Amino acid sequence: MKVILERVESASVIINKNTIAEIQKGFLVLAGFTHNDTNKTVEKMAEKIINLRIMPDENEKMNKMISETGGSILAVPQFTLYADTSGRRPGFQDAAKPGYAKELFDLFVSQLTKLHSDIKKGVFGEHMIIESKNDGPLTLILEM
Repeated sequence: MKVILERVESASVIINKNTIAEIQKGFLVLAGFTHNDTNKTVEKMAEKIINLRIMPDENEKMNKMISETGGSILAVPQFTLYADTSGRRPGFQDAAKPGYAKELFDLFVSQLTKLHSDIKKGVFGEHMIIESKNDGPLTLILEM
């Protein structure tokens, strides 16, 4: 599993010109899955994200977890994180098959929801416009 995590001032998902999910301060999480990811992989990643101390404290130092700041999380499925870009056209043979990836994404959102109260999500398999205002900028690549 691979995740791009942005600490954001705001983020939203737009489908067919309609905003279907939006958050204010928190994390935008782009989540990709590969063939050998398991439920355990997904559970560990959700715990990792929730326990990261990358939210600012009163001195603007990265000392707080998202749960300590009342932040939100917007999770978006992103199969292109497993693109093979060695050629001129990306290949996606390392990305999990759509049915399996959707199961893992749904489990990921479920796990995040168990650990944190304010979770929004994108829609698996849909063409989405993602808008975000990065805070920092702070962007992390997490892999399990």
